[in-house]
Amino acid sequence: MATKLVPKELMKRPERLAPGHRLCAGCGASIIVRQMMAAIDGPVVLANATGCLEVATTIYPYTAWRVPWIHNAFENAASTISGVEAAYRSLVRQGKMEEQNVKFIAFGGDGGTYDIGIQALSGAAERGHQFLYVCYDNGAYMNTGIQRSSATPLGANTTTSPAGKAIPGKQQNRKDLTAIMAAHNIPYVAQASPSRWRDLMEKTRKAVNCGGAAFINVLSSCNRGWRHAADETIEITQLGVDTCYWPLYEVENGEWRLTYKPKEKPPVEEWLERQGRFRHLFRPENRHIIDQFQEEVDLRWERLLRLCGEA
Repeated sequence: MATKLVPKELMKRPERLAPGHRLCAGCGASIIVRQMMAAIDGPVVLANATGCLEVATTIYPYTAWRVPWIHNAFENAASTISGVEAAYRSLVRQGKMEEQNVKFIAFGGDGGTYDIGIQALSGAAERGHQFLYVCYDNGAYMNTGIQRSSATPLGANTTTSPAGKAIPGKQQNRKDLTAIMAAHNIPYVAQASPSRWRDLMEKTRKAVNCGGAAFINVLSSCNRGWRHAADETIEITQLGVDTCYWPLYEVENGEWRLTYKPKEKPPVEEWLERQGRFRHLFRPENRHIIDQFQEEVDLRWERLLRLCGEA
């Protein structure tokens, strides 16, 4: 019987990510991993793309993982976990291993997912492997020095889209990878946030039990790259949800459904002004970029409402 998703019961579960890792205080990735691992009953095997989560949890000769875990290259976490999944199912079919209802999961940041890893992810999804790929989206290549990725929001100041006289931060809107994965017509796709922990846990359970490939994109604040205090992670990720920069929804067997609709939709500048990476946008000469940002957020939100039958 599945553990009830209530704090009293969840706190009894053993941690699958041990304390003592080197992730920054307030890092969204560790919060996300702990929430998702607590939601899963039974054995788990993990693959991890190169990135903050991999580097900071496995500094030789130590590991923070209390489950079978494998790291391969930056670009092929999805290939690795699909190979492990295929091998396991082959061994079960041959009678060489007992069926244990193992869940196969890959974690990657936005750099290793939106950019470097999308080919392997797309291929594994198209082949129909039974696994869950989780992108912890912090909006840049944070591990290697806060370089822009295709997940970086418009106007963000990064080391490769520096705000200055030449350009006012990143000049393009972020890629909508969740919609791209939904277009693969896999059984389950969702967008989530650690600030809505029960929503994230429920989506995790649906994903690992959907009978095929699944993808969850989770907003993962990086206080080093976003430039905010370490104790503001949950508050700022929730503000991203409320402003509809990061709406929460799921696509289950082709059916789109909102899982959270804010009672009031604050202007996106309330989210932007809490982060130092957008400080330059509030100068008079750059205010038009905030307007562009809001226009894109509204456009995507209205499109999502129509897809979910909420318009």
